[in-house]
Amino acid sequence: MPSAVPTNNNEIITKFTNCRLVKGDELVEQDLWVSSATGKIVKSQEAFYGAHATPDVTVNLGGRIISPGLIDVQLNGAFGFNFSSIPEEPSSYGKTLRQVNKSIIQTGVTSYLPTLTTQPQEVYHNALPYLGPSGGLRIASDGAESLGAHCEGPFLSPTKNGIHPVECITPALNGFSDLEAMYGATNINPTLDPLSGTLQAPKIKKITAAPEIGAMMRTIPDITARGIVYSIGHTEASYEEASLAVASGATMITHLFNAMRPLHHRNPGVFGVLGIAESLPRPYFGIIADGIHLHPTSIKIAFNAHPEGFVLVTDAMHLVGLPDGVYEWNNGERILKRGSQLLLEGTEKIAGSSITLIECVSNFLNFSGATVPQALKAVTATPAAMLGLSGVKGSLESDADADLVVLEEQVDAMGKRSLKVDQVWKFGSKVFDRSQ
Repeated sequence: MPSAVPTNNNEIITKFTNCRLVKGDELVEQDLWVSSATGKIVKSQEAFYGAHATPDVTVNLGGRIISPGLIDVQLNGAFGFNFSSIPEEPSSYGKTLRQVNKSIIQTGVTSYLPTLTTQPQEVYHNALPYLGPSGGLRIASDGAESLGAHCEGPFLSPTKNGIHPVECITPALNGFSDLEAMYGATNINPTLDPLSGTLQAPKIKKITAAPEIGAMMRTIPDITARGIVYSIGHTEASYEEASLAVASGATMITHLFNAMRPLHHRNPGVFGVLGIAESLPRPYFGIIADGIHLHPTSIKIAFNAHPEGFVLVTDAMHLVGLPDGVYEWNNGERILKRGSQLLLEGTEKIAGSSITLIECVSNFLNFSGATVPQALKAVTATPAAMLGLSGVKGSLESDADADLVVLEEQVDAMGKRSLKVDQVWKFGSKVFDRSQ
């Protein structure tokens, strides 16, 4: 028998067996090997027959599902921490963020875009240095990993602000220089690492802005040239304006249907670009499947219109994981939390969500009749593709990052389907087990 040959003294090769892997649109009965040293999924055939290695640990999952780690591309905060709130002692921001990352990963989210809403300039300058991509730091115990910040504002339409404070919304009249001034030039541009001498990606990975406001339309190529995703959102854009934004480089729509012109039969607005001519790529789009932001039929229509662009997001606020009640918000306003519903106190304005991403997946299963692989693709492979990370994140193929979620599929007496997070693995190491 071949003996275990670890790459180094600290490596543990784990083999998962008796499991179903999410691969494409199928659940495949197949073993999976991961390495804690490389943090990658191992080519099991090559390891066994080439290096004569056997796994150090074999985990029998009893038929449960292994999914790539979930990716949330719109998360405003969690477990009491609002990414857009700078504490009185700014140095504590990073410490609190690290603790929150360890809680986020227990929900099955292994990677995410920390989202900053419309704020004064100083908030971006203080927060963004902490929210950039984790990059070469591959420490499983750190918890959920940032793939870069998402700036949702302040370059929005003041008539589609939602709960974004109108007094902080501003047009980019001078183009990209206004974005550099607002976010900080070192946060929106690649920077040179003084130690390695290599260029580091910008702290910002995605920007949501209204393309019709100020000089934003002509600024889109400047944004995307830096590897930043431009997402259409909080906008009065017509179909023609949204189409021009896509032609200029927009590849995403932020929370489709919400904070934008409604679909009209003579002008389909932003939604219309999902049926855009083949000469232009159809953009990805975020959907909040909390049962509050959108009617289930609207979600099903959007999915059927462009399933390859369908991305489930939470748009969750810092109240996710906290009990129901009334909580302080910006400028003396308060938010009422009832379950996953958040409302600006005294109004019917939706104030984000407090749902987890796996709950969104379960809701989508029931709203749409989609298969489990289709639903999980919307929080794994599709957001990874939108971020340019196919084959690294959101995949169970060899050499992808070994970010895994072990899921139990349940159906209750009423036929309602749900997925429950049993285990979470980050970079090939187990970081959460519901049974322990």
